[in-house]
Amino acid sequence: GIMWMSSLEAKVKDTTDKKPTAEKLERLRREKINRFRNQHKINIQGTDLPDPIATFEQLQKEYKVHPKIIENIQAAGFQVPTPIQMQAIPVMLHRRELLASAPTGSGKTLAFCIPLLMHLKQPMNKGFRALIISPTRELASQTHRELVKLAEGTGFRIHMIQKATEAAKKFGPKSSKKF
Repeated sequence: GIMWMSSLEAKVKDTTDKKPTAEKLERLRREKINRFRNQHKINIQGTDLPDPIATFEQLQKEYKVHPKIIENIQAAGFQVPTPIQMQAIPVMLHRRELLASAPTGSGKTLAFCIPLLMHLKQPMNKGFRALIISPTRELASQTHRELVKLAEGTGFRIHMIQKATEAAKKFGPKSSKKF
C-alpha cells in the first residue's frame, strides 16, 4: 500500500532518523572499545574504567607523557603497546588501583614504570620518592635496568638498593633516619 504523509511529517521523520542520540553514540563507542579489548584478549573488571590505548603516541596526546619518555620507549624498540600496557597504563595514570596478571615478557615492567614517572612529574631533591619492591634480585635488577633506560634524559635518579648496609654506605649513615 501507499503511505501518505505531509511534507512536514517527512521532514520531522528525516531529522530524527539521521541524528544519532548521545546514548547511541556512547553505546557504539563502548562496543568499539569492547571489540578492541576482545581482539587483544584484555579482560578487565571494575567501574568507570579508562579506555585502553592503541599507541604510545596516545600517551603524549591524551595524558601529556613527557616527550623524552616516549622517545626512550621508541629508542628501546617498542612500536606498539602490549595488551597489558594498553590497559594498565591508562588505569594507573587515572590513579586507580590495579591487580594485573600477564605472562613473562609481556611488558608489565614498562606498564607500571611509565605511570610511576608520570606521577612523579619531575625530578626533585627530596630523597626517595618512589619505591619498587621486588621478590628477587634478578627481577630488581631487570626493573632497575628498564627504569634507567626509560628515564634517560629526564633527570630522574634511579637507584637499586640490595641491602640496608649498602644503602647506609651509598647514601650516608643518616639515610635510614632521613628516608
